Amino acid sequence: MVEKKLCFIGAGNMTRSITSGLVKSGYTPSLIHATNPSTEKLDALQHDLNIKVSQDNLAAAKDADVIILSVKPHFMQAVCEQLSVLDLTDKLIITIAAGITASRYQDYFAQEITLIRAMPNTPTQIGVGMTGLFADGKISQDQKSICEQLMLSGGEVLWVDTEAELNQVIALAGSSPAYFFLFMEAMLDTAKESGMDETKARQLVQQAALGAAQMVIQNPQLSTAQLRENVTSKGGTTAQAINAFESGNIRGLVKQAMDDCVARAQEMAKQY
Repeated sequence: MVEKKLCFIGAGNMTRSITSGLVKSGYTPSLIHATNPSTEKLDALQHDLNIKVSQDNLAAAKDADVIILSVKPHFMQAVCEQLSVLDLTDKLIITIAAGITASRYQDYFAQEITLIRAMPNTPTQIGVGMTGLFADGKISQDQKSICEQLMLSGGEVLWVDTEAELNQVIALAGSSPAYFFLFMEAMLDTAKESGMDETKARQLVQQAALGAAQMVIQNPQLSTAQLRENVTSKGGTTAQAINAFESGNIRGLVKQAMDDCVARAQEMAKQY
């Protein structure tokens, strides 16, 4: 991989996830520069990863080959307008913000830019992330390769054909780790209420979740429905638990949650 000078504008959770993945995969820390208005997160990144940090967006972006926009959507316009005084002709811009469309970035910068939209998730921090990527027809194959290699350091990547598909990526991968955490949280709360030691309960739940994911990965020929049926003996304990979930309309709840996630991304596209 040809290493480029990277500038992360914003030092929140996703910046930490991506930079951690890069450093752990062997990327040269001195080529990574993160900026943020406050110093607390910057100090932590510098301490943990030994990357460059500062509060100067313009200086960091001017020196970079690749600019990664990692600020909350309601700050994005102001950040882009600040950076628009720079000549961005030879720079690749990657944005990891949900909702804001590529055309809006063109408006924000008021100049022709080379932009890729990326939707990573937090497991990128430990190398098992999933990132959805979208680029329009103006992006060269070399630029796509640069972005892909950066994101592969944190896990897997998936290019989508249309920008609208990124909203599905958000619902299926970007936000979904929180769904699984919530499910595990509910299981742990129930175990603790029954009197089980929390440490023991967590060991059981986390290993079961890991094993279930690996079963899906290692058996691509089997549907998730078949894998579930393989565990569910008629009239047994698992069947009783599954019946409770189905009676509680778990499928309807999941559909509602994912539809609401997509709808919020669509709302954000109109809002920003």
